[in-house]
Amino acid sequence: MSDPDDENGTGGVLRVRRLDRGLPLPVRAHATDAGIDLHAAHDCELAPGHRALVGTGVAVAVPAGYVGLVHPRSGLAARAGLSIVNAPGTVDAGYRGEIKVNLVNLDPTEPVRIGRGDRIAQFLVQRVELWDVVEVDELGETDRGEGGHGSTGGHHRLT
Repeated sequence: MSDPDDENGTGGVLRVRRLDRGLPLPVRAHATDAGIDLHAAHDCELAPGHRALVGTGVAVAVPAGYVGLVHPRSGLAARAGLSIVNAPGTVDAGYRGEIKVNLVNLDPTEPVRIGRGDRIAQFLVQRVELWDVVEVDELGETDRGEGGHGSTGGHHRLT
């Protein structure tokens, strides 16, 4: 990506290789959208509660210092209960294989039918900090400490 901080917010160029020329090149629906749409490479039907790994027919070259993130499409989640098991999916800069989406049908009663070419996910590219891992004996104290998973409250009505 040439200049991710340019004033137009275009972020540069993402190199995409179409593995299936019968599928559209991933593009943004609107010029200012964060993600580009990924399409299903084949027909698929997901029974309620079932999942499937669905190819998109594309491979990308995410630049070093960036990560590709595969997110669910909000409309599919709202209308059909279709989501992504490992949302967001991660595409590392060194990966050059086909992007595949691990879809899941969260609807309790209705199957979800996906047709070849249907938009099934969105792909975002974001800057990532690469950290060195260093083992330590202690982490240091904070006000929060080890409190997690609901330790701050606010959920008493949900149980």
